[in-house]
Amino acid sequence: MKGLRVLRAEWTKFRTVRGWVLGVFGAALASVLFLLAGTTSSNQQAHDAAALPVGPGGEAVNDSFYFVHQALTGDGSITVPVIALVGALAQEPGQTSSGVTPWAKTGILVKQSLGQGSPYAAMMVTGAHGVRMQDDFTHDRAGLPGRPSADAPRWLRLVRAGSTVSGYDSADGVRWNDVGSVHLAGLAATVQVGLFTASPAAVQTSGSRAGTSPAVATGTFGGVTLDGPWTRDGRQDGWQGVQVGGDAGTSGSYAQDTTGGYRQTGKGFTVTGAGDIAPVVGGPALGPAYTIENFLVGTFVGLIVLTVVATQFVTAEYRRGLIGTTLAAMPRRGRLLAAKAAVVMAVAFAVGVVVAAVSIPFGRQRAHATHFLVLTVPHAVELRAVLGTGLLLAATAVLSLALGAVFRRSATAITAVVVTTVLPYLLAVSGMLPTAPARWLLRLTPAAGFAVQQTLPRYAHVLTDYTPSSGYFPLSPWGGYGVLGGWAILSLAAAILVLRRRDV
Repeated sequence: MKGLRVLRAEWTKFRTVRGWVLGVFGAALASVLFLLAGTTSSNQQAHDAAALPVGPGGEAVNDSFYFVHQALTGDGSITVPVIALVGALAQEPGQTSSGVTPWAKTGILVKQSLGQGSPYAAMMVTGAHGVRMQDDFTHDRAGLPGRPSADAPRWLRLVRAGSTVSGYDSADGVRWNDVGSVHLAGLAATVQVGLFTASPAAVQTSGSRAGTSPAVATGTFGGVTLDGPWTRDGRQDGWQGVQVGGDAGTSGSYAQDTTGGYRQTGKGFTVTGAGDIAPVVGGPALGPAYTIENFLVGTFVGLIVLTVVATQFVTAEYRRGLIGTTLAAMPRRGRLLAAKAAVVMAVAFAVGVVVAAVSIPFGRQRAHATHFLVLTVPHAVELRAVLGTGLLLAATAVLSLALGAVFRRSATAITAVVVTTVLPYLLAVSGMLPTAPARWLLRLTPAAGFAVQQTLPRYAHVLTDYTPSSGYFPLSPWGGYGVLGGWAILSLAAAILVLRRRDV
């Protein structure tokens, strides 16, 4: 009961000081106005952009490739040997060189429909990662290593049984390895089955500037075998070629200058294509587009304003000589500081959640109005970013309060927060530091907490510039927040210890 009385007293103290209340509203307003200014300045770069397709999991995806297919009904299997995978990479305008990107892919595909973003399962040979089984854009499994050749083809097989698709590979077409099985929810009775080729843009991830260049790949196949009921329902010679996705681009301004094609030679095929079948990630392969994190950039300003409010919630009592009266009313100093921390934490959390909940739809609406791409993420990920923003501001407010109690002076405490949290964040994400030091700053300092706002995960089967300057934190969202939370807890414990041992 005493703890509740202390908490109520500190809450009453906070809400009756006009400057602190105005500071809270100012933090929320500044966050939204900063977002408004940022999107307004980007209007000059607006371009026409179609919405990216959305995968079964709710994430934005690339789904552009060349597909030699036929519609088949019921259960069955498709088997084919892949004899070669070659390609070409753009260098200067009008110039190309031979080679394939690491995640160029060619193989067999079972897909719900020709619509972009529809469920699928594929067995494929890749440019540098051997045989892979991939499904629904985000899932990837390893098969046999190595590239195929005429002397050492890679045999691929997909078997459909209801909504389950199983993948197999073989080095000789006799002994088969089970790569894995996947469940494609809601898979229709009639599916599109066939051969495909895709080649994402080549990504430069080192040097002074990351960038991309178009790429195209060609897969060479032996004869295709359809087994099971498909041999009755499907026609072995009923193949059709189509460019899925309308163009072969990965996204935005990085569209490839090819729509692919195929050629049938006897029982075999050669299939040429570009583009990719994969989730959309940030970095140079993305091009001009907004992510959810872009709409939360204003919380950075709100964090600074709340830092000032949180430090003054304790330093003002020292400056005005009221700390003695407060401690006389509540001699248990640890309980007093804990109550203050609970108040600033609750207020900052509320501000962060409200700002994020307003900023995301507001930013999305402005992006659409200026014809910018917006990367879709699953609803659960967006909710985590909203709640995470509240938690980010809450933990930073507790850290600020604790440092205020330790240093007793607002200017010193605010400077400490800026040096340990704000400055490392700016240095890391602005590209002012090399990648390695930037990553260490975002692992060790309280700035790691900004990772909780990140919505685009890393994918091992998608190559891009996974660096802080491209919006990628070295720790997971909750791992980064754990670092910030650890700093806040240690600082609060130190503040309680100092307050207990130090005279007023």
